[in-house]
Amino acid sequence: MAMGKGKLSKTFIWILMGLLIVGLAGFGATSLSGTARSVATVGNKEVSTDAYLRSLRTEINAFAAQAGRAVPMSEAQMLGIDRQVLSQLVTARGLDNEAARIGLSVGDDLVAEQLLQVPSFQGADGSFNREAYSFALRNQGLSESEFEEQLRDDTARTILQSALIAGNTLPDTYIDTLLSYTGETRDFTWARLTGSNLQTGLPEPSEADLQAYYDDNIDRYTLPELRDITYAWITPEMIVDTVEVDEATLRASYDERFDEFNLPERRLTERLVFSTEEAATEALARLGDDFSFEDLVAERGLTLPDVDMGDVTQDALGAAADGVFSAETGEVVGPLPSNLGPALFRINAVLDAQTTSFEEARPDLRGELALVRARRVIETLAQTIDDELAAGATLEEIAETTEAQLGQIDWFPGADGDIAAYDAFRDAAGQLGEGDFPEVFQLGDGGVFAMRLNRIQPPAPQPIEDVIDQVRQGWDTREQTAQLMAQAEDLSASVANGSSFEDLNLAPQSETGLGRNAQIADLPIGLLTAVFEMGVGDTRAVAGIGDVVLMRLDAITPVDRSDGDIEMLAQALRNQASNSIAEDLFRAFATDVQQRAGVEINQPAINAVHALIQ
Repeated sequence: MAMGKGKLSKTFIWILMGLLIVGLAGFGATSLSGTARSVATVGNKEVSTDAYLRSLRTEINAFAAQAGRAVPMSEAQMLGIDRQVLSQLVTARGLDNEAARIGLSVGDDLVAEQLLQVPSFQGADGSFNREAYSFALRNQGLSESEFEEQLRDDTARTILQSALIAGNTLPDTYIDTLLSYTGETRDFTWARLTGSNLQTGLPEPSEADLQAYYDDNIDRYTLPELRDITYAWITPEMIVDTVEVDEATLRASYDERFDEFNLPERRLTERLVFSTEEAATEALARLGDDFSFEDLVAERGLTLPDVDMGDVTQDALGAAADGVFSAETGEVVGPLPSNLGPALFRINAVLDAQTTSFEEARPDLRGELALVRARRVIETLAQTIDDELAAGATLEEIAETTEAQLGQIDWFPGADGDIAAYDAFRDAAGQLGEGDFPEVFQLGDGGVFAMRLNRIQPPAPQPIEDVIDQVRQGWDTREQTAQLMAQAEDLSASVANGSSFEDLNLAPQSETGLGRNAQIADLPIGLLTAVFEMGVGDTRAVAGIGDVVLMRLDAITPVDRSDGDIEMLAQALRNQASNSIAEDLFRAFATDVQQRAGVEINQPAINAVHALIQ
């Protein structure tokens, strides 16, 4: 009876294994070479499941290496890595199909030549090694015939692509036009008209005028969306005074940093090294009123930063210590020995020894150590707060039972001060939704906070009564600008007819050699745009905010094609334009090839590959 049960069990196990093998084969589990041979077909060319698997794994591994963590297939799909890989493979096979259609291929000699150049196929003597070749292909899951066919397709595809994009150049007119636009400069004269230049005073606005201005500029007087947020927070500074630091710990920290608190006498020193002591002595003798240490450094092809040693101690100078430390500030001494050879030393300053006793350092030590301990206390407290919040405690209860402080803020993007000054709070506040349960967030200084959104107040205009002063000021500014603009138009006509700025009681300023990207402080936006629209001798008035600028174009300087920088720019523009045309041509050609050949996607095979990577 026992033997009968054993036979039945073995038979049942073999049946299960058989079903498992059949099921896995249906999904192409054996290198995906069963029923799922390809994930796509372009014309007569297939994108094999193995090729898709290898390429997808390579891209995912590359992204994982960049991210510094493992990347699951689900995330890769969310990022579109799978679609990008499939698109690249379909494009490549489309070109392969087109090359085959037009009879473009390469011979065995060229394939053999390329095989010989692959380093991983070479032996220790640098020549082609059959065993290395076979071993490398086995690691990739490829047979020799598959690899050589792939190499043949790659080469033919490269020839097709090169023929398509080679020689794409633009006429010189295109480059000249771009250079003229970017390289031309303008010279112009301008003068500013302000309220003091008004010929008449501003009129008194009526209530209707102010109401109309308020209505026309309602965005200026509209409060942003406000988020009524209650928060509880705690930072190391809040509890630092309550943290105890024992005397032994303070003493140990002082002893560990003893050299930091007790500095020996130092010298700010420069050192100029010579090949021989005779050369150093001769150089020292040349120093005088007409020949300085700086001249000596420059004569050697060096700069002062090259010879600067910074602040040095006696121990750092070795055998030169006595000579340097006995010299006065500004004195050059030497020749003295150094680890690089005989040298002259110039002493720029004397830094006295600095001694800080434990009692003097104690307040700083206590503050630093207390902050460290306060951060540790908050780390422990954060877990407690998180647990209590998860158990249903409110922020008000958290503030009562811990050292966290309760606060409220009407927050909006741009709010600052207190907790709103922290990036972490601003980011969390912007994403907080009504009904979200409070949770603990970290602040950049070691503090933590939790918050609750009470309500959202949508953007709303402020009543005109509350902002009447701002409205009045805005109306005055607009009216002043309009009056100055009308006045400037008359002055512009006078300048165009030959009057000088001085004749019109204006204080002119001149700008020369300004390009389109020049920056001019305190001048109206759009002024340079207007300048480049003008002809020589033209005048124009440009409105600012409460002022107007009157200007006259004096000269247009064309681009200097003999300038080396301009020629480099011209070459860069040629390359950029050529590459852009090549990309457009390739994209259009690849799309046309796929449309003519026809693309079929095998989604079940793709799903099987994704399942294998999972």
